[in-house]
Amino acid sequence: MKSTTIINEEELGKDPEADLALLLSECKKSLSKVDEDLITRAFKFCVEIHKNDKRADGRPYYSHLLATALIVVREIPLDDISVAAALLHDVVEDHEPRVSLSDIRRDFGDTIAEIVDGVTKIRDISKSKEITRAESYRKLLLSLVNDVRVILIKFADRLHNMRTLDHLSPDSRKRIANETMEIYAPFAHRFGLGSIKWELEDLAFKHLDREHYDEVKNGLKSTRKEREDFINAFIAPIAERLTANHIQFEISGRPKHIYSIYNKMRVQEKRIDELYDLFAIRIILDTDDKNESFFVYGIVSEIYTPVPERFKDYISVPKKNNYQSLHTTVISNDGKRVEVQIRTRSMHEIAEKGVAAHFNYKAQSLGKKISFGGKDLEEWANWMRDVFDNASGGDEAVQQLLESFKLNLYQQEIQVFTPKGELRVLPLNSTPVDFAFDIHSAIGLHCIGAKVNGRIVSLDYKLQNGEQVEIITSKNQTPNRDWERFVTTHKAKQGIKKYLNEEKRKLTAEGKEIWEKKSKKAALHIDEDQLEKIILSLRFEHRGDFYHKLATGEANLDLTLALIKEKVKPGAREQEIQQADYSTDEVYKAVRGDASNGVFIIGSPETSKGILYDYAKCCNPLPGDHIIGLVSTGTGIRVHRKTCRNIMDLIEKRDGRIMSLQWASVQQGEYIAAISLKGEDRAGLLNEITNAIVGFNNTNIRSVNINAAGTHFKGLVTVFVKNTEHLHRVFDRLRKIKGISSIERFEG
Repeated sequence: MKSTTIINEEELGKDPEADLALLLSECKKSLSKVDEDLITRAFKFCVEIHKNDKRADGRPYYSHLLATALIVVREIPLDDISVAAALLHDVVEDHEPRVSLSDIRRDFGDTIAEIVDGVTKIRDISKSKEITRAESYRKLLLSLVNDVRVILIKFADRLHNMRTLDHLSPDSRKRIANETMEIYAPFAHRFGLGSIKWELEDLAFKHLDREHYDEVKNGLKSTRKEREDFINAFIAPIAERLTANHIQFEISGRPKHIYSIYNKMRVQEKRIDELYDLFAIRIILDTDDKNESFFVYGIVSEIYTPVPERFKDYISVPKKNNYQSLHTTVISNDGKRVEVQIRTRSMHEIAEKGVAAHFNYKAQSLGKKISFGGKDLEEWANWMRDVFDNASGGDEAVQQLLESFKLNLYQQEIQVFTPKGELRVLPLNSTPVDFAFDIHSAIGLHCIGAKVNGRIVSLDYKLQNGEQVEIITSKNQTPNRDWERFVTTHKAKQGIKKYLNEEKRKLTAEGKEIWEKKSKKAALHIDEDQLEKIILSLRFEHRGDFYHKLATGEANLDLTLALIKEKVKPGAREQEIQQADYSTDEVYKAVRGDASNGVFIIGSPETSKGILYDYAKCCNPLPGDHIIGLVSTGTGIRVHRKTCRNIMDLIEKRDGRIMSLQWASVQQGEYIAAISLKGEDRAGLLNEITNAIVGFNNTNIRSVNINAAGTHFKGLVTVFVKNTEHLHRVFDRLRKIKGISSIERFEG
């Protein structure tokens, strides 16, 4: 930001008449129309109302309101309505009930009253508790949709407060600076207010970390002469070529901003004198022809060697805040890297002033509603409004909402495309699942795989700028808890969480129905209070947890019923109900009633009744496998396949903990099996794999993780099967797929 735009604080607040003359003069220079009477009345009103108020530096309080209005005129040029609202934005907050919103509405009209009300509502966000902060954010976004001037005036107010922060106490300075860095600077970036964003960051950095701020500032000062000489030498041949081609232009070099330089020093672990790209060259073209920017880029690339991977075309694909420019990095004659930005004059206005550069009135029939400068910003504002309107669930939900809001503000963006070429803008580190939910929630919920630039990728793959993404769905696919770990966008997180919660609710209801039928059939009479006590004694968290585990099979129905009947039989004492005599493993991992289903000890089918066992996750044994058991204290017998490498050493040592097991004659339920695949990657392969699996008796797929490297792929698919025969039939179907060279049962 040019220093000429900074308000000279020493001259404001001394003479109201001179101050008003200055304001009107600046309005006439910068605004297309000026209602002098409106601005004069608003100025005199704020001077009168605040006549007894002083700022922390001892100056009349109206000087802050005047300075805010001058920022609106000079640096975010809006309109005379905005100037009047800026002069009045603190009146109601500071002087109610002597001055009310009704008074503002009566004297200055509905529009100014609504803007003042909006600015008042979002004041001092960080002073309140989280629940109040969330409400403040919500009001801020709602006011944005109604009138964008509310937000822009708030930026002007905050910018002047940051410029005059030195007069406050250290605690207040730190609080306001932190709030500026966390909320207002990234918010200004979202609105495309480049100059204001940079100044807010530098001023906040100054008060949050003065030592490093001074280090960078002094470093820039000490190298100023050398830097200016370098810039002049660098731009000379560019200016000569542009002039020779009859191009009207403005070219300048500027040091990068202090906070930006500090971040480079920190990330690259270098001193300031070791950084080459401390400055950027900006070429502004006096034309509306976008193609001229690319022509100038060609000239620069002929003079200096470009660094290809550092070229960014924000003209063809603008940023979400409507920023447009060409960015390139070139190597100077003495080997230094220099960033060059090329843009038209109108693009520069948008880059510096963002949405304010588009500021215009709609027809009178729209009630002077302000039009957004671009569809993307309006879509973002409406999306944020939806987030806040749909927030519910108390403090926890509000906290999640706040985190999502900040996440959306801070994160950089990536631009990816659908197979039909439709652009989608997502936060950095978004995955195919985020992309799927961005297209539609139904696609996200049934996403089973993805192809990026024609290659199969895993669902947790981090999407990169410019990639084309194709989502593959299956009606049998549903979200799992792992998805919550890697998704980035609020929409994906909420969609997954909503589905999992709904599934849990359904299973809990199903488990309750199972229990009621079973207990009724067993003639068990027990009231809810007594059942709750016994459930807690069996290490369940509550009755809902008990019902859920019954439905999922994590709790054994027959054994649990037997344990509860034991607890409520005549003579059982209250103390026995409250003290747990059974471990969680005893409840969750017990045999199903008798040896006709599950496993039993070879030679002892009758004595096997009631043994505790579970299945080893390292080899995932299936009915039909040769199995063996490892006796463990407290958990009973862990069932392994005989070929499991984790148990082979114990077999050779004839460890006494090894026990021979056999599958029962009848098996129920499904078991997890993992299939390792390798082969040659090609179009449509993932679809064929999933269809082959699901096509056999509606086999359910638990997860798919496939990675492509060059022309080949390898992957792991986990499925639910009934036994080894079921698994082998799936193998047979997979072998028929062209390109698959290896199919194996996977052992972890």
